[in-house]
Amino acid sequence: MAGLSLDSKSGSHTGYAIETIELTKKFNSFTAVDHVDFSVQKGEIYGFLGPNGAGKTTAIRMLCTLLSPTSGTASVDGYDVVKQGNEVRKRIGLVSEKMIMYPRLTALENLMFFGRLYRIDRNTLKKKSEELLEMVKLTQFKDKLVGSFSTGMKQRINVIRAILHDPDILFLDEPTTGLDPQSTRFVRDLIKELKQRGHTIFLTTHIMEEADELSDRVCVIDHGKIMAVDTPQTLKDRYNTNSLLNVFLELTGRELRDSANERISMRTPMGRM
Repeated sequence: MAGLSLDSKSGSHTGYAIETIELTKKFNSFTAVDHVDFSVQKGEIYGFLGPNGAGKTTAIRMLCTLLSPTSGTASVDGYDVVKQGNEVRKRIGLVSEKMIMYPRLTALENLMFFGRLYRIDRNTLKKKSEELLEMVKLTQFKDKLVGSFSTGMKQRINVIRAILHDPDILFLDEPTTGLDPQSTRFVRDLIKELKQRGHTIFLTTHIMEEADELSDRVCVIDHGKIMAVDTPQTLKDRYNTNSLLNVFLELTGRELRDSANERISMRTPMGRM
């Protein structure tokens, strides 16, 4: 991994890596994120947990400048997500649940394409891409079409695509969903390595074991509101359990979250009544 430009991050601003104050997002009469306050320390892995429909994805989209808040403020690396969106985007990498890559390009071609979007010099980009492929054990597949890759291989490419420009802050949205045990272990170890190199990581996952293992602190959100923020161990001690899953269920309840009519009125097509 010699020469890989993933050295310790200092950031251009002092203070928190991420901070929100009364951050709110409404869609018509529905409030997806409801006046939330939280802060993420530089260099920590911050687990952002919640059931389906809790507001996690909406919050991430605001922090990544993909959605504008209805009210309140949010800053990333000291930059306002609304007023200084370009500066925010320079400093973040996003690994979304949907893999972002072109199946008809090779692994190296994908990295070269996305790297050029960040205006990285071609020679520098090629060197960095090859170093990152080595980092995730895919050098022998660099000239193979990504469409032929397994899910685990695609996710490894997806992660390194997000760190091509050496961002200070990584948003990882369900990074191990659907992966086999070996790929899951590899991605989790990669997340730990990125933290050791000074990157701040904002992690969402439905796997409580994963959140417990990786997170320095966890934040539980439900119905758009923050329910608890603390270290996994402190939360387990508070609820007298050795399972973060039990803490999560205590905070968010056990009812299933599969009714779509909370946000969108359910319509039965004509003729199917």
